[in-house]
Amino acid sequence: MESSFFNRTVDETLSALGGTKAGLTSKEAAERLQKHGKNALAEGKKKSGLQVFLDQFKDLLVVILIIAALISMVSDNVESTVVIFAVLILNAVLGTVQHFKAEKSLESLKAMSSPSAKVLRDGVRSVVPSAQVVPGDIVELEAGDMVVADGRILENFSLKVNESSLTGESEGVEKTSDVIAAEKVALGDQKNMVFSGSLVTYGRATVVVTGTGMDTELGKVAALMNRTQQRKTPLQESLDDFSKKLATAILGICVVVFALSLFHHMALLDSLMFAVALAVAAIPEALSSIITIVQAMGTQKMARQNAIIKDLKAVETLGSVSVICSDKTGTLTQNRMTPQKIYADGSLLEGDDLDLVNDVQRLLLKAALLASDATTNVEDGTSIGDPTEVALVMLGDRIGVDEELYRRHHPRLGELAFDSDRKLMSTLHEIEGVPTLYTKGAIDVLLDRSRYVLTREGQVPMTPEWRERISRINMELSMEGLRVLAFSYRELPEVRALTLEDERDFTFIGLISMIDPPRPEAVQAVADAKRGGIRTIMITGDHKVTATAIARQIGIFREGDEAVSGVELSDMSDHDLDERLERISVYARVSPEHKIRIVEAWQRKGKIVSMTGDGVNDAPALKAANIGVAMGITGTEVSKDAASMILADDNFATIVKAVVNGRGVYTNIKNAINFLLSGNMAGILSVLFTSILGLSMPFAPVHLLFINLLTDSLPAIAIGVEPARKGLLDQPPRDPNEPILTRGLMLKILAYGALIACATMGAYFIGLNADNGGAGLAMTLAFSTLTLARLFHGFNCRGIESIFRLGLTTNRASLGAFAAGVVLLLAVLFLPGLNALFQVSPFTMAQFGWVILLAFLPTVAIQIYKVIHDAVRRKNR
Repeated sequence: MESSFFNRTVDETLSALGGTKAGLTSKEAAERLQKHGKNALAEGKKKSGLQVFLDQFKDLLVVILIIAALISMVSDNVESTVVIFAVLILNAVLGTVQHFKAEKSLESLKAMSSPSAKVLRDGVRSVVPSAQVVPGDIVELEAGDMVVADGRILENFSLKVNESSLTGESEGVEKTSDVIAAEKVALGDQKNMVFSGSLVTYGRATVVVTGTGMDTELGKVAALMNRTQQRKTPLQESLDDFSKKLATAILGICVVVFALSLFHHMALLDSLMFAVALAVAAIPEALSSIITIVQAMGTQKMARQNAIIKDLKAVETLGSVSVICSDKTGTLTQNRMTPQKIYADGSLLEGDDLDLVNDVQRLLLKAALLASDATTNVEDGTSIGDPTEVALVMLGDRIGVDEELYRRHHPRLGELAFDSDRKLMSTLHEIEGVPTLYTKGAIDVLLDRSRYVLTREGQVPMTPEWRERISRINMELSMEGLRVLAFSYRELPEVRALTLEDERDFTFIGLISMIDPPRPEAVQAVADAKRGGIRTIMITGDHKVTATAIARQIGIFREGDEAVSGVELSDMSDHDLDERLERISVYARVSPEHKIRIVEAWQRKGKIVSMTGDGVNDAPALKAANIGVAMGITGTEVSKDAASMILADDNFATIVKAVVNGRGVYTNIKNAINFLLSGNMAGILSVLFTSILGLSMPFAPVHLLFINLLTDSLPAIAIGVEPARKGLLDQPPRDPNEPILTRGLMLKILAYGALIACATMGAYFIGLNADNGGAGLAMTLAFSTLTLARLFHGFNCRGIESIFRLGLTTNRASLGAFAAGVVLLLAVLFLPGLNALFQVSPFTMAQFGWVILLAFLPTVAIQIYKVIHDAVRRKNR
């Protein structure tokens, strides 16, 4: 196509849309569109900082704290009132900052998987991010692409587009490139226009960009919409439910404590302060923030390991994955197709031995180059296009044939784009004055449609003997793990629009085989997955024999396993599939409907299924799976949009790493909850014990807030970054229906809390009965012991093993958190300004020595139990 035609069409189209009326260049138009987009977004409904800040006070537990602050105010307890309100405001500020940081983080993650576009600029084809596309650019679209801007179609090859993002209709819309009046273009004719946000489901087209950003049809709709709200994850919903139950329980116990205090003839305000102390002790103020931080750090860690999490639910669900249905190409293999052996004129030879003097071999190469769209740059080693087609172009590069030169001499006059159901692609060219249709595709399909075989003597009939010979060669190549493409041609009487009926009565030319070697790390990853109770299933479009050979090399296909083709799967009833499901490791030549059926069959067995894919035809199955995983490099925008996780390196090993990280994140969250709630349990039991006995308060509310929000938060965050243990893959997948607060965890929380409470009460009675003691000293020693004991307790909650097996220095964050907590405690105990605020009474160094000893004893007891438990567990292995 001539560049002058492009320029004229671009100018006409932009002029019709008002883009050049003001004399704007494409760059200036883009800048104006970008500015317009920012203004439109600013005008859209979006939560202000004040709204987000006020939202932080809606939680029932926060309301209880506000009531506690008001009671402190009434009782003239100024210090507690100031601290409680300061804590509430600080928590709201941090929550607000966290909200906007999360939005910014989400935008950055979305940018990592944002669509790109293939553009022609100054005759050079390149791939650019969608944000760099400007009005006037020439964009090439093909099946699987997301349309990144509104545009007018210049050339159309059976283009079909899904415009459900605009119309709500899922059925694809067929497009045309008919030239129409400029004023009609300005109105956005549906037939010769494509719109941003729609998905190309079939065919190819060349488009001139007419609108970008907020100036697109989708942008106009987006400007009127509220920003999408993130749904709560199952874990968040579980914790919200726990918070409501905890708040109800706290109110009930506060009433009981208040009544007990009055029963012991305590003053009304003192009784109220007892209830306030209990409420503050019971509420895990930092729990929500800690869990959010742990999840955020987990997703960032996964992103650094090339697993981009689009949906937070995926972090939790990953720990429960029990079946991975993986695409072969690019995921289990390197996605670097290289040509191997070829078959033509009755001979099987290496690709490097291709001889252009041989008419059949020369025609085979011509068909391979013309019936493909890939391009390569020999100088810098780069390529653009489908890996299979890149391999075909590489075959020409090896013997010095330039694909661009071939295509320029024989321009494409028509095309039937590749379709996964049809398994063919055809292009029409004029060869020495004769309209010739070149077709490439699956050998079984092409053999059935071929009437002749090309030899150096000319065409000969496709006899059963020829068919058997070609099939045997194909089988031999497939058993070597090679992918085989068949090529044929047909001469047409005239150049005309092609139909599917034209793909028949072919003359068979030959076969080209290629290999996509297994990734070395995929073998180990499959073995690791199996050790973790995760079954790996290969689903591929390759021939069954080829797929089985690769699966056997990787370790997916083992003795006694079965491989099933799409045809065989279609003949199975759901009952038959359920019966054989556990034995089938490889599915070959399957359709999109088959992939969904496989996923649903495993889900019927109660399995959590992860499905990987990169093509348009994978999107429905990605959506149906519990965890849809798209390829970040080779994946189409359709598959990325449907997935909940994107692999930035297209590597199967990354999925297994993500599963381990998902298990690790969930384990760390449970450990952090164990730490926070067992510490709070110690405070609750201490307050209950003293109220039942009619003694003075063991803590002031300000003490408990200091512990919950400062000294507890640091160890909890450190627990959240605990490295994932190797043993995580020695455990079966987690039951997704299991509540986070299991019976075992609740017993641990109660036992750990009771131990710490005993130590705290020991310090309390030392202060109460000391010669220089009384209620003030008892409170100071109890507060100091509880704080230090909970800091020590952070090491207990790092994992189920003892600290000797975990290693004291393997999580340096825990050491830093402990040191920071000790510094904060010492500051409160020894700095004059903080003494008064925290109601610290004078104490002796001997009494402080008792505090250290009593605070350390619960950890000693817990670690002794863990050492014994470790020994028993090792003995039973």
